[in-house]
Amino acid sequence: MKNIMFTQALMITIASLSIMTAANADPIVVVVNTTSPVTKLDKEQVANLFLGKSSSYPDGSAAVPIEQTDATPAHEEFHKSITEKSASQLKSYWSKMIFSGKGTAPKEVASNAELLKLLASNPAMIGYIDKTAVDKSVKVILAP
Repeated sequence: MKNIMFTQALMITIASLSIMTAANADPIVVVVNTTSPVTKLDKEQVANLFLGKSSSYPDGSAAVPIEQTDATPAHEEFHKSITEKSASQLKSYWSKMIFSGKGTAPKEVASNAELLKLLASNPAMIGYIDKTAVDKSVKVILAP
């Protein structure tokens, strides 16, 4: 009986911490290299890029979305506010797109720092990071 009560208390604690962590996640911003000609995109344009529905910016230049792994808080925040898909919905979406030959999921990185490093090397790339991670190597084009 004590084991059951302990297990239940542990589960409640973990669930509470998960909720508090999600509620305290830093706001995210969508960023590009400072040399990119892109200055602003709306939510739909960004969602289309990250869902493979579009592969170029409004000016016709190539766009290369870079995704953070689903283990990062930024990933959940981005997809909740931009694509309006949960992690499981996103995995299902990409499974269908890949299987049907209609698309390839964006390259993934494991942190804000990795994303900033990649964006600094290629003006066509677009990604999202925690607002607090913005530095002089990127410009914010959408702050949902």
